[in-house]
Amino acid sequence: MQSKIKHIGVVVLLIVLLFSCSDYNKILKGNDYDLKYKTALDLYHKGQCLKALPLFDELVSMYRFTSKGEEVFYYYAQTSFCNGDFEIADYYFKSFVKSYPKSIHAEECSFLAAICNERKSPRYNLDPAPTKEAIDELQLFLNKYPESNFKDTTNFLMDKLRQKLEKKYYEQAKLYYNTSNFKSAVVAFDNLIKDYPSNQYIEESMYFIVKATYNYAINSIEAKKVERYSETTKSYLKFVDSYKNSKYLKELEVIYIASQKQLEKYNNL
Repeated sequence: MQSKIKHIGVVVLLIVLLFSCSDYNKILKGNDYDLKYKTALDLYHKGQCLKALPLFDELVSMYRFTSKGEEVFYYYAQTSFCNGDFEIADYYFKSFVKSYPKSIHAEECSFLAAICNERKSPRYNLDPAPTKEAIDELQLFLNKYPESNFKDTTNFLMDKLRQKLEKKYYEQAKLYYNTSNFKSAVVAFDNLIKDYPSNQYIEESMYFIVKATYNYAINSIEAKKVERYSETTKSYLKFVDSYKNSKYLKELEVIYIASQKQLEKYNNL
């Protein structure tokens, strides 16, 4: 009995879907633009953005120079965003702001255009250019709307994107170190600290700088050893001054003592 009821339920559902599709196609192919607009809005609000998009696509041209043009264009951009087509949505949101700069939706569309760029940011280990572009877009939004209700979200997303860049450059610097390219490692860690002074990898970066300068000194020609062991001691003292209770202190102290001994040896020659 239960299986029979389930079967009937499935049949009813299929019939409803078939009629719904039939009705949708009639509306899509018809000339009743008010009905198309009502249907497109209904589909959008139900989250059926793929079905709403072709309707809005037609309506944008139809209502461009009418009183409905602004709202239709707004929902057209929103529908593209809903479908996850962030490249197109970005273009439409920016076009909306240019076309309707005084609209009640202008601020929201500016924000969503920036969000589109944030959504296009790839994983941290890929090309950083889209991530930097997303940060710039979010900052431009804040510059334009400093008191926006979206301010906290914007700042949060900017921090998130910066952390992605920090991780990329930290891992890149570590790769230099792990492949014994100590000079490049020092430069990379230094740049990370200068470019992102509040980043989450400061302690580890300074730790690797001490180790990298020491290894670089060991592998240097005799004429450069004093200069490079001196750099190791400087980087060690800077680390100690910043992180007096670091878990790395004992390890780095061994390096410091070894560097001091080498300096004493060369100074006594």
